[in-house]
Amino acid sequence: MAKQNVAEQFVDILVRAGVKRLYGVVGDSLNPVVDAIRRNSAIDWIHVRHEETAAFAAGAEAQITGRLAACAGSCGPGNLHLINGLYDAHRSMAPVLALASHIPSSEIGLGYFQETHPDQLFRECSQYSEMISNPKQMPRLLQTAIQHAVGQSGVSVVTLPGDIADQPAPDKPVETALVTSRPSVRPGDTEIDKLAAMIDEADKVTLFCGSGTAGAHAEVMQFAEKIKSPVGHALRGKEWIQYDNPYDVGMSGLLGYGAAYEATHECDLLILLGTDFPYNAFLPDDVKIAQIDVRPERLGRRSKLDLAVWGDVKETLRCLTPKVSPKSNRRFLDKMLKKHADALEGVVKAYTRKVEKHVPVHPEYVASVLDELADEDAVFTVDTGMCNVWAARYITPNGRRRIIGSFSHGSMANALPQAIGAQFTDRERQVVSMSGDGGFSMLMGDFLTLVQYDLPVKVVLFNNSSLGMVELEMLVAGLPSYGTSNKNPDFAAVARACGAYGVRVEKPKQLAGALKDAFRHKGPALVDIVTDPNALSIPPKISAEMVTGFALSASKMVLDGGVGRMVQMARSNLRNVPRP
Repeated sequence: MAKQNVAEQFVDILVRAGVKRLYGVVGDSLNPVVDAIRRNSAIDWIHVRHEETAAFAAGAEAQITGRLAACAGSCGPGNLHLINGLYDAHRSMAPVLALASHIPSSEIGLGYFQETHPDQLFRECSQYSEMISNPKQMPRLLQTAIQHAVGQSGVSVVTLPGDIADQPAPDKPVETALVTSRPSVRPGDTEIDKLAAMIDEADKVTLFCGSGTAGAHAEVMQFAEKIKSPVGHALRGKEWIQYDNPYDVGMSGLLGYGAAYEATHECDLLILLGTDFPYNAFLPDDVKIAQIDVRPERLGRRSKLDLAVWGDVKETLRCLTPKVSPKSNRRFLDKMLKKHADALEGVVKAYTRKVEKHVPVHPEYVASVLDELADEDAVFTVDTGMCNVWAARYITPNGRRRIIGSFSHGSMANALPQAIGAQFTDRERQVVSMSGDGGFSMLMGDFLTLVQYDLPVKVVLFNNSSLGMVELEMLVAGLPSYGTSNKNPDFAAVARACGAYGVRVEKPKQLAGALKDAFRHKGPALVDIVTDPNALSIPPKISAEMVTGFALSASKMVLDGGVGRMVQMARSNLRNVPRP
């Protein structure tokens, strides 16, 4: 049997760690690795058109599956293109292994063609970033990188010079057992007892939930019922906590709605569950606050805490709930539920008149129809900007749908690349990219990746010919909009020219039929919808603190059309509220 080279050993270890595919763009320094993949039937090379797409796709795959995903870039400019998608994956706590191939090892430090220092460049967006400079470092260095990515839920970067990749691997490498999943983390009894005492002493408790509540829906509901607590959420907590939630009071933050803001400010005790909610202007400073998080470095960095609890939400609540005394007084909960329902109904009444006849098409109408027609287990990938608004307000979670976006990093052009990664995990599952024209056109070349692999992603393009969020920020700051308009082609015609299904919608009555036809199509499809660029208005309540920098600008925005099916859910939650 021929002796393995370093590249072949590298690929074998990825396979052993559960990696199914490596997203990237080929290049000479990557040739040994790509050739090793060609000869290994257990892993696929996914050829994208831009390395940024590779990193976003790997991050989305990791978020969908919960397993390690991987991407690669060739030396210098190639791997530099990975950095934006890697930042997003790292901040989204997605376990991703990035291979940054490098110039010949003998030339490092001598200003060689395409020379960079990737082991240094990627340190801020990774848990681990190191270079293999000698074959004897394999496989230990790669195994260490994998364990950092999986164990600390983030990115690891391995820099590998092309000549080292082609050298013989060590004769008898030491192969340790790989970490491929995370454990549960339980707080100590002292912290559990302290939190239980705080809850028993408080008359009014509010829970505010983030993405750390994933997998803990039942535990949060049981806990909320026992202590009669309203349950609000941040944007990244929406998909995990809003559905089947009789205590739901909506979302706080820049895109917030309902009574979440009031519930967090009018309580005696606010408990932050698995959230690194960044906008401290929306958090109270005059109530007691406890925070539960599996990442201890996040405890207390957004608000002053009265108690910090290190543990994952599910395990912590399993320990905590039996120790708290049940509360019988529902007055605070019922008050917040009524405020929530009234707030949603007020928005609906104000903004849903004649939308089915409005031209250009109201984007909120598009999102509402999309929500109704999409599959119950669909994956939605959401561009940063106004598409975040439409997804936050209109896409209804149900425990099976997924909503993925650049919610922490806030990058443009994320939706299409993330849809690629999501679709590769399951070709039969419906994947919808909610793209803005600005974001889509930024990485439009990778629409060709959909065609090349016949990925059945459906791109729903909100085409208002502008950078809508940026324009809003300028207007709020008192500046005239400048440099925000896009001169766009007929994107449906572009899709057809690429070999995909494409249809353009300019009138509301065309919308439902166009979406149904696109969803029925077996391959990639794009629905180019000409939407109203003026679908914005100012919410009634904004404080001075919320209006500094980006927080001020974005918080002055609200969609021009209600909150979809959430009003029905809010009203149904009022059935058990005693009537005066």
